[in-house]
Amino acid sequence: MMSGFDGTNAPFESAVLDALATAVVFLDGGRRVRYANPAAENLFKFSQRSVLGLALQEVFADPSVLNSAVDYASTHNSSHSQLDLVLTTAGRERLDVGCTVSPVELMGQAGFLMEFNELQYQLKLAREERQIDQTEASRVLLRNLAHEIKNPLGGLRGAAQLLERELERPDLTEYTQVIMKEADRLQALMDRLLSPHRPPQLRTLNVHEALERVRSLVLAEYPEGIRLRRDYDVSAPDIVADHEQIIQALLNIGRNAAQALEGRGEITLRTRVVRQVTLARRLHRLGLMVQIIDNGPGITAEWQEKIFRPLVSRKQGGTGLGLTLAQTFINQHHGIIELQSEPGRTCFTILLPLPGDAGGVPDARRSAS
Repeated sequence: MMSGFDGTNAPFESAVLDALATAVVFLDGGRRVRYANPAAENLFKFSQRSVLGLALQEVFADPSVLNSAVDYASTHNSSHSQLDLVLTTAGRERLDVGCTVSPVELMGQAGFLMEFNELQYQLKLAREERQIDQTEASRVLLRNLAHEIKNPLGGLRGAAQLLERELERPDLTEYTQVIMKEADRLQALMDRLLSPHRPPQLRTLNVHEALERVRSLVLAEYPEGIRLRRDYDVSAPDIVADHEQIIQALLNIGRNAAQALEGRGEITLRTRVVRQVTLARRLHRLGLMVQIIDNGPGITAEWQEKIFRPLVSRKQGGTGLGLTLAQTFINQHHGIIELQSEPGRTCFTILLPLPGDAGGVPDARRSAS
């Protein structure tokens, strides 16, 4: 059987590399794996024994970028970093990593040391930062917009009422009625824009009861063609939340899923308790995950980037407020909404802190960065 390293210093150097939190893989001059530390085994979901002696293309599905990095390190006899790599192994479908390749001599062998850092955590933090900033910007925009529009609406409706009284031809009142109805519709819309800015009214809430209410409302609107499947973690504890805001957020996402299905398909309502989750810049030991999953056509990458923005809607006649309000309500509860979508599966994931850990602790990984 092929061993990892040869040489008198092998036990000491191997022990040092084994202790690193960074994933490390060592290639010999022929670019075959001679060593992988435990961090690399954990990251790539393989064992050192299973990859020893294998070439890069036998370990990774498409190692072309890695090979280019090794070429550069070999040609220039210096380290080379590739900051954004997508690797695929048998143990994982897809992994976003950064990699630094260095020409080294370890334990009597000349070769290349590859250090890998997973980017998922950094990408998640960046997405959370953008979501928080976007939500705050949306709140300011909506508040200012609502006030600017709401103020003249009362005068507009009052003027239409006075005009109606002065009309000599009854058939002309049809037009004043249109003015008043549209003024009322805009008034209701402005009230919705301003509603997220009141403080949450916190009480104990069973999220499954909230989901059941959402389920019944969606089924009432789409009595045929849509199936709603439950996948609940019955051990999930209650949360402390504003009932109406949480229900409205769940309902807005549920309705969005039903509309995407165009009346035919399946929606799954799922809950789970998760550990070690970062929410609103704080690390929480426990969190509640609520997922609303549909098997519709999916959301394109372009729309995923802007679907939470206010007044942006894919539906004709839509106000573009449903998901914006949902995000605002969840953020007010120190939670986040994440979206993953591809044809045949769209998943909105809501993460909320659980009672007893609502304050959380500063995320040490974030503070160190």
